[in-house]
Amino acid sequence: MHVIETLDGYGRAGWITLMVVSFILFWPVGLGVLAFLIWSGRMGNFGGDAWRNDMRREMKTWGCGAKRWARHANHFRPTGNAAFDEYREETLKKLEDEAEEFRQFLTRLREARDKAEFDQFMSERNRGGQEPGTAV
Repeated sequence: MHVIETLDGYGRAGWITLMVVSFILFWPVGLGVLAFLIWSGRMGNFGGDAWRNDMRREMKTWGCGAKRWARHANHFRPTGNAAFDEYREETLKKLEDEAEEFRQFLTRLREARDKAEFDQFMSERNRGGQEPGTAV
């Protein structure tokens, strides 16, 4: 059992290294190491509800923009200091609001650019399609 205690001292990195090397040298041994890691719980509780809940929570964080950060902000655990936790929540709320305002600004900017491009197209179309002296 000295080998197990030594690898436990290295943590997951030691066990993963042993498993990879075992797969490279002789795959049945690597499979045995993998089975031992799952059975012993050294790599986490793969079959338990806690693991499934963690995976669901992590899958929900995939996304982009303020929504992702808003969901990610919910993962912060209370520090035990009520004043800091309140400050952190207020700051995150302000950042989310600013991100939403910026997103709305970008939308207005795109709409204005689209309108300008459309107006330019219409004016060129009304003039006959091409500038004098240009060839297609």
